[in-house]
Amino acid sequence: MEYIYSALLIYKSGNTITEETVTAVLTAAGNDVDAARVKALVAALEGIDIEEAISKAAFAAAAAPAAAAPAAAAAAEAAPVVEEEDHSEEEGMAGLGALFG
Repeated sequence: MEYIYSALLIYKSGNTITEETVTAVLTAAGNDVDAARVKALVAALEGIDIEEAISKAAFAAAAAPAAAAPAAAAAAEAAPVVEEEDHSEEEGMAGLGALFG
């Protein structure tokens, strides 16, 4: 992911995404740079309208929860009802304290 993030950072700063700029960003961030991955990234981004790709990804991400809501409602209706036991607040805090003890 750091390779993609470096390309996005370079793009947003108004610079050209090249092997040299990607390598410089990754090196500045303290990453070991794989030259083959950098070359593949730059080649894959050649001719891509990054702004359009970002806007399409943002639209798809916003639409996904709306599409998942009916499926979640159907799953909730089909799930068996499990009765919860009545626990006091003190019991809950005692259980939480066991995590740190």
